[in-house]
Amino acid sequence: MLNYTETPVIELENELFKSSELKILAKREDLNHPYVSGNKWWKLKYNLEEAQRLGQHTLLTFGGAFSNHIYATAAACKELGLKSIGIIRGEKVLPLNPTLFFARSCGMELHFISREAYRQKITGGFREQLHQHFGDFYLLPEGGTNAFAISGCAEFARKKIETIECTHVCLPVGTGGTLAGIVAGLQGGAKVIGFSVLKNGSFLKEEIKSQLGFFMGSNWEIQTDYHFGGYAKQTPELNQFILQVKQQHNLPLDPVYTAKMMFGVFDLLKKKFFPKGSTVLILHTGGLQATH
Repeated sequence: MLNYTETPVIELENELFKSSELKILAKREDLNHPYVSGNKWWKLKYNLEEAQRLGQHTLLTFGGAFSNHIYATAAACKELGLKSIGIIRGEKVLPLNPTLFFARSCGMELHFISREAYRQKITGGFREQLHQHFGDFYLLPEGGTNAFAISGCAEFARKKIETIECTHVCLPVGTGGTLAGIVAGLQGGAKVIGFSVLKNGSFLKEEIKSQLGFFMGSNWEIQTDYHFGGYAKQTPELNQFILQVKQQHNLPLDPVYTAKMMFGVFDLLKKKFFPKGSTVLILHTGGLQATH
């Protein structure tokens, strides 16, 4: 089992919130582990337990050169004494960026493949090639989203979110697994609002419905207007906003996920999206390695 540190809930205060008669809380889940932080801890929890139950000593997964998932998986495997293999999208660039340097320092074996080959990663033929090359391994999908990850995020919702009085829960969305798990865990309690960090993120609605399976849930939605150009794209406006939130609320944000979500929340506040008297809980899902 990975080490876990209990995380605080803080209240954000400024005139915008007061004038709207809203209470804005932030769950600092980025502090739950020094390296396997935020939602990655919960997405990996049951996958790691399943790998150990099956007697697997190697985890293989996929990601881009700045992937939080690659970073967290490498750290988790090191902590548990497991071998890790990362299939990285794109050509190898030296020196390695901080994300990949850290992953390799944790013992992760890095293999770079072309973007064209990477698009074939979910096909049976490609996976057979991986087994021929690397032998036996436990496969983690890109971003770590599968049934075990959703179960872990549902547990997070039941154990850590349900105890917080709130009307809305906001979080960034990449693959949709974390949101699906939280919707399933809360079972229609607080309204869950996901902020897509992907351009043209409307497809995530159907993706999340398929992930939810028998528990569809209806008390959730996806906001798709706050991607700032697409995954990992940044703008001067977004970077200025990150500095502003750090100065005003002492809350660090990463430019890939949490900053876009927080910008979206603040914009919806200005647009009076949340009814007066609402308590909005913002989930800080980690990813601060991207700021290092």
